[in-house]
Amino acid sequence: MLGDTKAKGGKKLMSVSTPREFMVDVLPAKLNADPARLAGLDVSILLNIKGDEGGDWVIRIKEQKVEVYEGEIDKPTINIKIKDSDYVKLVNGELSGPRAFMTGKLKFKGDMSAALKLQKLGII
Repeated sequence: MLGDTKAKGGKKLMSVSTPREFMVDVLPAKLNADPARLAGLDVSILLNIKGDEGGDWVIRIKEQKVEVYEGEIDKPTINIKIKDSDYVKLVNGELSGPRAFMTGKLKFKGDMSAALKLQKLGII
């Protein structure tokens, strides 16, 4: 689950309706709220979200700080491709990352060990 959107017992804590809403309003605040969780990470993620609500997003984690912006970068640590509707399901906890990957809804290229760390943070 990407966005930690469910509390114990399955109740939703939050819900986003677009990838942009998650990237702008939720993700940076969530990750920057507890910088110690980011210790030792130096990664760049290029997230290609396809569809009308999609776009290319960069998530950069370095020195316990997170930067999220719309755009592209050369040679990301991880490159992820997913449809906008599947991404919204992912961040809302309606689709798991492993299931999305195994069913071909999420395509991944890059450093698998970094991806596992990012999954624990709720990014992928």
